[in-house]
Amino acid sequence: MKQFTYALVALLMLAACSQPKGDTTLSEADLIEKASGIHERVITMDTHDDINTSNFTVETNYTQRLSTQVNLPKMKEGGLDVAWFIVYTGQGDLTPEGYAAAYANADDKFKAIHRLCEEIAPDQIELALTSDDVRRINAAGKKIAMIGVENAYPMGMDISRVKEFADRGARYMSLAHNGHSQLSDSNTGESDSVWLHNGLSDLGKEAVKEMNKWGIMIDISHPSKESNMQVMRLSKAPVIASHSSARALNDVSRNLDDEQLMMLKENGGVVQTVAFKSYLNTEKNKLHNEKAEAIIKEIAAAEGFEMVERSAIRDMDDAAREAYFNKYMEIREKAKPRIEAEVNPVAPPVDVADFVDHIDYLVKKIGLEHVGISSDFDGGGGVEGWNDASETFNVTLELVRRGYTEEQIAAIWSGNLLRVLDEVQAIAKKLQAEG
Repeated sequence: MKQFTYALVALLMLAACSQPKGDTTLSEADLIEKASGIHERVITMDTHDDINTSNFTVETNYTQRLSTQVNLPKMKEGGLDVAWFIVYTGQGDLTPEGYAAAYANADDKFKAIHRLCEEIAPDQIELALTSDDVRRINAAGKKIAMIGVENAYPMGMDISRVKEFADRGARYMSLAHNGHSQLSDSNTGESDSVWLHNGLSDLGKEAVKEMNKWGIMIDISHPSKESNMQVMRLSKAPVIASHSSARALNDVSRNLDDEQLMMLKENGGVVQTVAFKSYLNTEKNKLHNEKAEAIIKEIAAAEGFEMVERSAIRDMDDAAREAYFNKYMEIREKAKPRIEAEVNPVAPPVDVADFVDHIDYLVKKIGLEHVGISSDFDGGGGVEGWNDASETFNVTLELVRRGYTEEQIAAIWSGNLLRVLDEVQAIAKKLQAEG
């Protein structure tokens, strides 16, 4: 049975923005009780959680309540059942050397996830490869890991690595990240109108066929719009957007516009709404950050900590990046009381309500059966009220506020994504049988 605690319940009870939008006859206490029952019964799934392999060692790992947004203690506290751990590789040079380095990075992350599930904590978490696995592991009272590949760049020019990644547990993969890969153009081409393939390369088109054949869901969150449209025309199976929101509500290239959404609906896929502040409401997030950062910088300067630009952080090695973020989070924690007192009343942060606004839009636009949930935790994601896995209950509570039923909430949290996975794997079996 799922056990969890309720984070930020007191805040949610007091928040003026949290007036019930569903059954207005329920008191706040009744809403919380109803939501807690639903949260206990449904399988909650977050389809995008980045990892650092330094947290997958015998000495330091997810059995501990680390500063990471996702780990086993926080999953248990918040009632998050399934975390998709991400084999992410940043885009590098399209050269043999670049491909070799990218493959080594992906190999390291695959091994780390298996190490957690098979050596470090097999009594607490297990790797799922199918929807049946998810339900079986959940019934056994364990947490569930699944694997997504963010950027197929590590494949290099070797198409056989699609099957290799599937054999190693990958159940979705994107053909590009931020920067054009050998397979696909990226959404980042919108910033300078420079494109490498005008959609998919010939190798990318082959990769679509191979992913269909070996049961890997194709993730359209980071590639360009043209790439995504080509993927959905070519794919014999439904696709997913593992962590994207609605561009109609916030015009950023990482969100899907209505044309892509309608094509995804026709394809039978699902968009996993992402709790990433700047994708949900750029202007609101910018105003809050400007005021909050002024306080953080003041405290950082007093402690002799030099804050650097995001580009400089990306250039750090894993150890330096982790050390930087750990210190930054320590300073941010110290700044929190002042931010809450001085900033939030005049420039409120992007919160769970803003996140569910995007879910509402997507449900109305393409139908509830095509909508899911993701956080992008440990990769920049998180909103006020759902800033780590320990606060997962607050998403269910907001859905209950909006009037969603238990059946609908179960579908959004995991049912829709698992339905797509089932369809993708059924089509794969058919294609394999055809030779």
